[in-house]
Amino acid sequence: MNRETALAAQAGQGALTGRRVLYTGASGGLGHQTTLDLLAAGADVFALDRDHSKNESLLADVPPDQTGRLHLLEMDLTDQDRLEARLGEIAAEGPIDVVINNAAIYPSKPFEEFSMEELRHVHQVNVEAALICTRAALPGMRDQGWGRIVNVTSITLTGGWENLVPYVQSKGSLLGLTRAWAREFGKWGITCNAIAPGAFPTDAEKIHPDPEGYTRFVLDHQAVKRRGTPHDIAATILFLTSEGAGFITGQNIAVDGGWNMT
Repeated sequence: MNRETALAAQAGQGALTGRRVLYTGASGGLGHQTTLDLLAAGADVFALDRDHSKNESLLADVPPDQTGRLHLLEMDLTDQDRLEARLGEIAAEGPIDVVINNAAIYPSKPFEEFSMEELRHVHQVNVEAALICTRAALPGMRDQGWGRIVNVTSITLTGGWENLVPYVQSKGSLLGLTRAWAREFGKWGITCNAIAPGAFPTDAEKIHPDPEGYTRFVLDHQAVKRRGTPHDIAATILFLTSEGAGFITGQNIAVDGGWNMT
């Protein structure tokens, strides 16, 4: 267990014991650390990610006494029939207490070069998968009078990036869903919030031709003069899925080192 995971475990040890978490994009750059922290906090994590090598890397980092609570679901989120069927099986075994809608793709090119099929594909992965996951979990959350939904939006919603139209559009949709779900589900003890990560050094940054220049650009904009780490995202998710966050809903929380202050 690395230092960051140990700190998360100390802060939230047992906080999610018995909770069943559905997490899309769970083995990716920001998901990997959060999955480890959720397991350290006692959760059973149903981790959806199509990347086999990343799934293997995640499994290798899980302490042996926690591997029984990690359920890797290697599937394509655009295969909606299969996704709905598998989630139906999971929900039939017991309530899904927490949904984290994190999976996303981020093709980059000028808007006019995207075909309609490409635009629909981004929407399927980034938005429709979130609709399916939340719909699968809602009955159980409603019946037990408790639930947590966390949608991962993006700093790109502030308008500072170009050539990412379908990605930005999809994140705007998730923000709208966050507010609509928070209003509609609150009466059942279900909260729905979003987190907007800033510029984190993940695979998404590989689209930039000048990594060192981009890092300087990021630090110039942030109030906190260090790059963010996946643990910064994990700590926020752990809080929003905790009992202590039960009076917070409909919010979009920036985790960006003070880049965007609204």
